[in-house]
Amino acid sequence: MMTVAYEDLQKVNAPFTTQFQASFNEVLASGWFILGNQVTIFEKAFAEFVGTKHAIGVASGLDALYLSFQALDLPQGSEVLVAANAYIATILAILRADLKPVLIEPNLEDGNIDVSKIEKSISPRTKAILPLHLYGNPCDMQPILDLAQQYNLKIVEDCAQAHGALYRGQMVGTQGNLGAWSFYPTKNLGALGDGGAITTNDDVLANKLRALRNYGSFVKYENEYLGHNSRLDEMQAAFLNVKLKGLSDITSHKERLAQLYQSQLHEQFHRTKPVADKRHVYHIFMIRHPMRDQLRKYLLDNGVKTEIHYPIAPYAQKATKGMFTESYPISDEWHKSILSLPISFGHTERDIEYVIQLMNEFRI
Repeated sequence: MMTVAYEDLQKVNAPFTTQFQASFNEVLASGWFILGNQVTIFEKAFAEFVGTKHAIGVASGLDALYLSFQALDLPQGSEVLVAANAYIATILAILRADLKPVLIEPNLEDGNIDVSKIEKSISPRTKAILPLHLYGNPCDMQPILDLAQQYNLKIVEDCAQAHGALYRGQMVGTQGNLGAWSFYPTKNLGALGDGGAITTNDDVLANKLRALRNYGSFVKYENEYLGHNSRLDEMQAAFLNVKLKGLSDITSHKERLAQLYQSQLHEQFHRTKPVADKRHVYHIFMIRHPMRDQLRKYLLDNGVKTEIHYPIAPYAQKATKGMFTESYPISDEWHKSILSLPISFGHTERDIEYVIQLMNEFRI
């Protein structure tokens, strides 16, 4: 019996080990560990990769979202429209900014926000939309952009899972006012610790964000804003400079593995079908099945580990009890039927073919 881990970061990072060691030695020898040359190099390279004028490195993906809303300076209590099945970090960022998340049902095809249901939730208090490009699959952005223009709303894109994803040939994180990114180690562009970034074409917002991440200061010991300590670490920036050069290979590898799933899995396993005007980068390969828990146990019994992204909806968490009073049946269905399959830079085609073989032998 083969064993297939869900994720093996040692294997993922093995091709970069020599370059990581050289980068570590370079940073160590420099004696400069906060907001130094490596961060500057990465911010420039990442902005060029995404296609924006600015990239501002911060400490995490959560901070990237939260600081984006702080920079927008929306009125306290303003409503932000967001998918009901989002990861809790997306909701926490809105709450931390003293704003109100208004949850919109996802569509069952890909789990992204159902754009047909957004407009009816817009109220005079609505000030922003937060589209989450779930699992690396871009939202249908054009209707969102149209509504934002019609109702004068801001857009913060949650790109935490979507490094390199394209919508109609344009990189995610470039169409809204701000794009928020995570470099958590399991991401397609993952650091060896935590990290995040914000992308924008707005010079004013970019300048403000550079201060907000650094105690609200442009000049040392002079504080223009009530800021934070949320700086991308110099060492992590050095590692990201290495990984960014390899991101194309990582993405292509995951696309090949995804194609095996798409072409060979039995039709009983619902998966998101490719769409011509989108590039899905498969941070996660998700399927839905009515017997999800039994399927997961069957795979584990046969050596294959899986994950659930995410088992509990944000509105059902203990921490948010009492915040959300509406029902979300589509989101509920999503959370109880989804399963994330192995699809890592560290996996081989043989690994994935073994998973497919097992799954195709599964019977209800």
